[in-house]
Parts: sequence; structure tokens; C-alpha cells
Amino acid sequence: MTKASIYGLTMDQLTEWLTENGQKRFRADQVWDWLYKKRVHSFSDMKNVNKETIALLEENFVIETLAEEIKQVSKDGTIKFLFKLTDGNLIETVLMRFNYGLSVCVTTQVGCNIGCTFCASGLLRKSRDLTSGEIVEQIMKVQKHLDEQGNDERVSHIVVMGIGEPFDNFNNLLNFINVINDEKGLKIGQRHITVSTSGLAHKIYEFADTGLQVNLAISLHAPNNELRTRIMKINKAFPIEKLMKAVDYYLENSNRRITYEYIMLKDINDHEEEALQLAKLLKEKRHLSYVNLIPYNTVLEHSEYKRSDTAVIQAFHETLKKHGINSGVRWENGADIDAACGQLRSKQIRKQQIG
Repeated sequence: MTKASIYGLTMDQLTEWLTENGQKRFRADQVWDWLYKKRVHSFSDMKNVNKETIALLEENFVIETLAEEIKQVSKDGTIKFLFKLTDGNLIETVLMRFNYGLSVCVTTQVGCNIGCTFCASGLLRKSRDLTSGEIVEQIMKVQKHLDEQGNDERVSHIVVMGIGEPFDNFNNLLNFINVINDEKGLKIGQRHITVSTSGLAHKIYEFADTGLQVNLAISLHAPNNELRTRIMKINKAFPIEKLMKAVDYYLENSNRRITYEYIMLKDINDHEEEALQLAKLLKEKRHLSYVNLIPYNTVLEHSEYKRSDTAVIQAFHETLKKHGINSGVRWENGADIDAACGQLRSKQIRKQQIG
């Protein structure tokens, strides 16, 4: 039997499991402290936990399931990690440095089925969901890397925007959020966590009903159905009308701003016409909308797409601003490494296939 990752349990779940197995409730506090405050690598390092509890944990759980395969360090401080899972699959995790803190971009699935035609993540179909433990452990691996540097830096922000569609792994996503948000653990505030979706409308309703104060980002990338369906297959199932109806429900129930991700593809979705359509689409909800314009990172396998010229991106931005839509341009981090999401993973898999 494969042992589960201890990181997959919330504090309540850990407490319940330990008490069901004959342990005192306070043992959960001890174990949690060793995991998330002292960040040990093995159960035997938990010095004030009794031998019976240690043996029980070792019999049923593991702490580390990810092995570092590659670490790329950018001159701007961005670090991209390629981790190998216990089943041999590869995933990416990225540490980014901003003036407001250290942000980690996590992966939620092995591969992706959404099929965005410009994206490196979707080059390999989804083979499975990550467990909540595997998602949490990405944060722990990065934090332990920071600990080793000896400068007391800590992960302060999380973006769930790596490989995969987070809302297609909904329950594990919620468990992950509960673990990293816990006051006794990593204590990463809900408003410092952003979850991105390609537009699974039914899950946006469900997410709204959780009452979480987590930030929501929607990968929109086109302001009309014809263009969006062309570059994002998901639009066939959840066209813009259905997506925006879910958005209205989310805004009504959360009153929280939504970020719309819009990747700038040269001569595809970057004309003034699309900017005007986007402004019209968001007009009624502009006070709770922010458009994130993203210069495209070229992907070898998607050579038909190019990055929009800087002047075109600025003009698009100005058009939105003129029509009252809050927006900004997100210039990439880690431009000198495999910056595009999924790029390092797909490159490594190609090497393995050739080798």
C-alpha cells in the first residue's frame, strides 16, 4: 500500500485521525508544529512526540514525496523547480520575487485537458490529479529551500496557476487552501492566495458558495466566442455568456474583484476591435474587474503564435483605460529561463523520449 502524504491532512483531519487511532488530541498540535513551523524532513525528528505516535505516523504517512530534478535560477531571482513525483511524473513549481513578497506558483494536475492552443501546459494530456499533499509539498519544498539560505525569508503569496485546471481538482484544491491558510501553520492569508480557472462555470458557482476570501482569476484571452473557441477549446462547453453568468453570481456572493487574464497574441487578439469588445463585456462589472495583459512567451510547439509588439500592448491597455477598465501589463518573471508554464516539463520529457 502506498503511504499518503502527511501534508494532505488539514489540522482538523490530522486531529481526527490521531484520536481515532488512540492518540491524545494535543499530539496533533505537536505534529503540526514540527511539520509547518520547524519544517522537519522525517517523523523521527519530532523530538517531543512519543515513540508510539511516531511509529503510527511512519506506518501510515510520508513527509516527502517530491524529488527535485532540475532547478533553474533567473537573474531576476525567479526560481523554477522541476519535481519528480513518486510515480515518475514531472511537475513544475515557480518561486517569484515581488516588492510585496515571495510568491509561489503551484501545479494541481499532471498534464492538462483544457487544450488552450497557445499553452505549453496542454502539450501533454492530463494523466491524473495531484493529491492535496502533493500540492502542499510544493510550497514546503520551496520554503525549505529558502530556509537553507539562512535569511529568514518566507513564502507570503500563492498563485494556483501552474500546470492543470485547479477547478478540475476542486476538493484537493480546497484542502490545500485550508492547510496553507491555517493559523498554526504557514498562515498564508486567503487574500494572498489566487486561484486561476480557464472558465469552468459550474465550479465558479461552487467556489462562490465556499465563502472563501481567496482571489479569483479567469483566463479569458478573448472577448468573443468565435475567437475564444479558436484558441481555447473550453469555450465550446462554457461559452462567454455562460461564463459571465457564473461571474455575476460570484460577484454578487463575494463582492470580490476578479482578475481577467488576457494573453497578448500578435495579430490574433490584440487589435483595437478586441479591446473595445473586452471593455464592453466588462462594462457593467468594471468596478470589480481587473484585466491582466500578459505578453506571450513563445512556445516551440506553438510557433504559429508570436508576442504582440510592445506598442500594440500599450495601445490595447490605453483603450481599456479610456473606457474605464482597470488593467495593467504583467511583464514576465524568469525571462532568461523556461518562463512559459509547462515549458521546462515538456522540454525535459522530450529529452527523456529522445534519450
